[in-house]
Amino acid sequence: MNPASEKVVLIEPDGSSREILQAALQSAGHSVTSFATSREGLDFVHQSGADLLILDLAPGDSAAQETLTAIRGAASTESLRVLCLVSGGAAERAAALNLGADDVLSRPLDTPEFLARASALLRARRREVRLSEKTRIAEEGQQIAHTAFEALAVTEKMTSDAFSLDRRLKIGFTAVFAVAIVMAGIYFLFAGSANKENQRTDAMIARLEGGLIHQQDLIAQVRKLRSEQGPEGIEPSSKDELQKQAADLKAKMAAASSDEIADLQKQLAETDERLKRVESEDDAAQTLIPTDVRSVCLLHVAVAFRNQQSGQRLRYAGLNPQGEPLQDSDGNPILTLEGRGPEVMLDVFGTGFLVNADGRVLTNRHVSEPWWKNDEISALTTQGFQAEISSIHAYFPGDPRAFSAEIQDISKDADLATMRVDLQDLKRGVLTIDPSAGAAVPGEPIVSMGYATGLAAILARTDEDTAQKILSSSGGDVSQVLGQLASRGLIRPLITQGHIGDILADKIVFDAQTT
Repeated sequence: MNPASEKVVLIEPDGSSREILQAALQSAGHSVTSFATSREGLDFVHQSGADLLILDLAPGDSAAQETLTAIRGAASTESLRVLCLVSGGAAERAAALNLGADDVLSRPLDTPEFLARASALLRARRREVRLSEKTRIAEEGQQIAHTAFEALAVTEKMTSDAFSLDRRLKIGFTAVFAVAIVMAGIYFLFAGSANKENQRTDAMIARLEGGLIHQQDLIAQVRKLRSEQGPEGIEPSSKDELQKQAADLKAKMAAASSDEIADLQKQLAETDERLKRVESEDDAAQTLIPTDVRSVCLLHVAVAFRNQQSGQRLRYAGLNPQGEPLQDSDGNPILTLEGRGPEVMLDVFGTGFLVNADGRVLTNRHVSEPWWKNDEISALTTQGFQAEISSIHAYFPGDPRAFSAEIQDISKDADLATMRVDLQDLKRGVLTIDPSAGAAVPGEPIVSMGYATGLAAILARTDEDTAQKILSSSGGDVSQVLGQLASRGLIRPLITQGHIGDILADKIVFDAQTT
């Protein structure tokens, strides 16, 4: 059903209020007919039909109460949704619900919430209409089966009366009956699962929404990561452990017997050798990091969801005064294809390595194409939604700007892709790629630089007060959070050290921590 073809009837005695509500509904894409009296509105509903009735239910307004009672008592308006507007509190809302209203709002009205409630009722009606249609089809299937059964009964009677009837005809009727039974079963199963499928789609999209940060959840994740990371985001290496191990061996040697000394000396020599190698690698990493770290950027990819049938993008129905999405009775954000609410966005973070002076950045395929090997996003395609890139921005350490980027090439064989970043006047060193067969060898030291765990890991390198201020002042908008982090010079990659473990056809296995 096309939402634009749905009819909304507004009954509001106050002229100025009626004009305001009608304008708000029309701006959200609804077709609205308004009336000043309940009798006019009721006549229109009976003659022309309607999908949603918005009714002012003032205390003591017997005409409005009779209208609501009449609508709920008529079979022709059984699928009509009713939203009542009341001037009182809980008692008035309860009275309206007892009269048959599907939802109630108290005045003064909050326009975004009013539009969200109206859209939610229309969505519920759409689901019910679809389910009714599928039930009708199932009932027709049942009728087919019933007709086939009667035909078979008649055939059996004819067989008993006329032994000359060809046996193959009986088999044919039996087959028709069996097919009809199977068809009816399929219809019943389809109708029974239709409503569950709609609910599953809404829940799946709600799980993927990420454009508005849930601050408390993010702060909890930040605190956990902060406790795990070392200073400046460099995780501890094995150097401290080796130094402690060497000290322990020396202590044991002081109290060891002559038989144990030789073995302890051998262990100490091996530990000292490993310690020298780690210190040498640390020195090399300290030389490498300041040179290359400024060419490792944070990529922020915003993914939107477009309805394949209408071409409209999925949106939040509205925001409450705290800037959070309006929620339904189950605590899920209310989503719609109509209105002017903020678009639902999935935020994907990745690491980019500047490999060419023209702004070419090397990254992962799962960053450039977030739905690649992502079952949840891919499943939305079968539900009528198509994921698409809305925007890509790159943030380089030491620069407060967000640089626009676009996808250049995506590998079909490996988790690799390239993007082109508009660097403007930014000057950064280019990271060289070694294409030789011996570029990566098992056992060699490795320095890992990147933005593992995305936004939370960056915030974890700030103090508690700074993180709280950034999240509060940004209103939960991811782009604003990143802008504040960049302006404060807080965007820089996490750096860890380790060794290459194995070289596979499509990946390098290493032991450096990435969280």
